[in-house]
Amino acid sequence: MQYTKLGNTDIEVSKLCLGCMSFGKAGTMHGWTLDEADSEAVIKHAIDLGINFFDTANCYSAGTSEEYLGKALKKYIPREKAVIASKVYFNEGRLSKAAIDREIDGTLKRLGTDYLDIYIIHRYDYDTPIEETMEALDGLVKSGKVRAIGASAMYGYQFYNMQLAAKENGFTPFSVMENHYNLLYREDERELIPICRQMNVSLMPYSPLAGGHLARTTWKSDTLRGKTDNVVKGKYDRTEQQDMHIVHRAAELAEKYGCKISHIAVAWEWKKGVAAPIVGATKSKYLDDAAGALDIALTDEDMAYLEELYVPHPIVGAIDKNPPQGTILVDEKK
Repeated sequence: MQYTKLGNTDIEVSKLCLGCMSFGKAGTMHGWTLDEADSEAVIKHAIDLGINFFDTANCYSAGTSEEYLGKALKKYIPREKAVIASKVYFNEGRLSKAAIDREIDGTLKRLGTDYLDIYIIHRYDYDTPIEETMEALDGLVKSGKVRAIGASAMYGYQFYNMQLAAKENGFTPFSVMENHYNLLYREDERELIPICRQMNVSLMPYSPLAGGHLARTTWKSDTLRGKTDNVVKGKYDRTEQQDMHIVHRAAELAEKYGCKISHIAVAWEWKKGVAAPIVGATKSKYLDDAAGALDIALTDEDMAYLEELYVPHPIVGAIDKNPPQGTILVDEKK
């Protein structure tokens, strides 16, 4: 495993982050999530591979994702060696000070720890003044409950304004951005990613394999998740025809390098300057696949070939308004 520092912090993370949306009581969010024993097995395998970076959220499987993660980490890795990120937004009160103060305590209790390494706002809150949110997050850092803060999918101007509010008021700025970014979805290259680079904010994108579409040469999958994950369908099915051309190019390069398509997709992320793509896994072997990408060094010619056929996509990730209270899954195909 290889490691890198996040933003302007001293937090050192593995160049792969284990996404924990796959863990939790089935039916509380998705029907395909792993139970506690199977979640523990995948988490242990990640640690054995040298992965020390774990990303979850208060809303994942009604909090059971955080619970399963916390219990497994206690068994297999010292707390100071693990870097735990969790998120807040899909909850009552969104990003108000009252909500943030309440939700961090719930997250810490479920994880069984007295501090969080990174606290990430899960979306932009249209109802709460950004100064209120940034001051609340800054308070968590000052109190020692949180080491660093981050943001997730939003528009570039929103992220910039939040960073500006932090700067103008002497609050803690964001150090990481957890955005939607992969070979099949590159809309953030227009505004958000350049802003992150300008501010030395590290990227930890979700969906580096585009929900599995960058792991095979067929669009549809026969797995339980492939058949039932309507969020993945909502994100990608509209652009299947255009995106399959890119998948085939990734498959060509995989054949050239004697590796898997997923290796090419993850190696592309690192070549683009990403710190740690978030890899969700329902089987340990998927983590082995992701780690295998560390051996692939794409050339500039490879990158140009992979990117040449990209066309603009509808925005997926950033939202135009707060969804109705109680919504957990956005971009879902109904």
